[in-house]
Amino acid sequence: MAAHVLRLRFDLLIGTLRGDARHVARVVTGLVLLMAATGAACWAVLGLSGDDDEVVRVVTVLGGSAVAFGFALAPLVAAVEDPLDPRRFAVLGLAPRRLAAALALAGALSVPVLVVLAVGICVAIVWTERGVSPLLAGVSVALGIAVCVLLARVCMALTALFLRERRSRELSGLFALTIVVVVVPVGVFLASLDWHGTVPSQLSEAVDVLAVTPLGAAWAIPAVVAEGADPTVPAVVAIGSPVVLWLVWMLLVRVLLTTTERPRATRERGGLGWFAVAPGTPGGAIAARSLMYWLRDRRYVVNLVVVPITAALTMAPLLIVGVPLQTVALIPVPFIALFLGWLPHNDLAYDSTAVWMHISAGVRGVSDRVGRLVPVLLVGLPALAVVMPLAISVHGRWALLPAMIGVCTGLFGAGLGLSSIASAAAPYAVSPPGESPFRQPQRFDSAGGIAQALVMLGSLALCAPALWWAWIALTDDIEAAESAMWAGIGIGVGTLVAGIAIGSVVFRRRAGRIMEFAEST
Repeated sequence: MAAHVLRLRFDLLIGTLRGDARHVARVVTGLVLLMAATGAACWAVLGLSGDDDEVVRVVTVLGGSAVAFGFALAPLVAAVEDPLDPRRFAVLGLAPRRLAAALALAGALSVPVLVVLAVGICVAIVWTERGVSPLLAGVSVALGIAVCVLLARVCMALTALFLRERRSRELSGLFALTIVVVVVPVGVFLASLDWHGTVPSQLSEAVDVLAVTPLGAAWAIPAVVAEGADPTVPAVVAIGSPVVLWLVWMLLVRVLLTTTERPRATRERGGLGWFAVAPGTPGGAIAARSLMYWLRDRRYVVNLVVVPITAALTMAPLLIVGVPLQTVALIPVPFIALFLGWLPHNDLAYDSTAVWMHISAGVRGVSDRVGRLVPVLLVGLPALAVVMPLAISVHGRWALLPAMIGVCTGLFGAGLGLSSIASAAAPYAVSPPGESPFRQPQRFDSAGGIAQALVMLGSLALCAPALWWAWIALTDDIEAAESAMWAGIGIGVGTLVAGIAIGSVVFRRRAGRIMEFAEST
């Protein structure tokens, strides 16, 4: 049976070279480029023979971890169907264990795996030249490839179970945004390191962490042996990871074989946009509608554009009076976190009369409060994840990064929590839909101004401990950076949860007055 599945897999690979001329040309061009990239990678790895053991360790562990992460992420990002989906073989009546073994073996017969195998052989050659046993080097490469193959199988199965009917360009955009959030900070960190012909200590510490994770443990075994250290921990992780992934894969195969696949709708769901991505719950529907507003309504777009401009303007006076750029670079990021948390303080008013849908449908307050915060979280978290390492890179002291994380988390979370209360307790009139965002209607009371001030000043007041410890870390004791981080995270998360709970109660009790406000503006 395994041989038959392997023949099917081989036929699928050969079948990619069939089709019209344009398709074949694209496939051949891609293969040529991939072969060139593989050759360049092998040449670069073999060129490490003259470098120190530490350099080889850093390159191989980082590269192997990145490849394993790519095998796990690719099924989630690529909108393709798995030709080896276990449900395709359900009609054959095979035992789940035998089918899982055959499909895992067939999954190893793929172009990406062959590329990793070629580079892995070069890695094994490099370590063998440094006194590592050829058997040990080969086993470590085999374990690394096994982790890659099983990660791809597991993630493909999870995608088939949960994402098949909700795949859309919006979801792919979220995955792409996640990649940016990961890649940009890492790239900034690597670019800021001081190499001087040696491996920076920060990078060695990062590799030490990866060496005891499933992503990099297998690739770290030869390096540990070459250094004469005890390889027990990475060896246990490297052996245990494929075992755990194999058990998860068998469980997923059993679930897929006993789960009926949802029939596809005759009409494409792409037109549903964010509603096809969000969960089918009241909170998910509100989140999807809010996302549409934030992306299409120019009133929201103007608010988003103003945030970075306002934060950047805070730098000008400080630079004019002679404050060093290294210090000024730290100022805009907390302002961005503060303003992003403050943005939804009047979000309910932007709905105009559409808010009646929530109230008439009896939507729970927590669904309304959480759903309205989703767009700000999707914008704010990636933005802060990118600008924080950039600011720290300009400053030059990466030891301040925990303090920056704490301050930004505290200001952002506290702002969102207080905004959840203010938007239900004290909404004030804004320009109607379709009107200029710079046109503000006349207000007959001061509730709007008070709500704005309370949210912003309240966020600063609640985050005062984190700000104080961050100031101490900047001017006196760098050890206070960790205190600032935990204080900020605790304040931000705690205020966010409390704000959603209180805002939910306020929304439910003031439903009638909210309707009156919507009808009168």
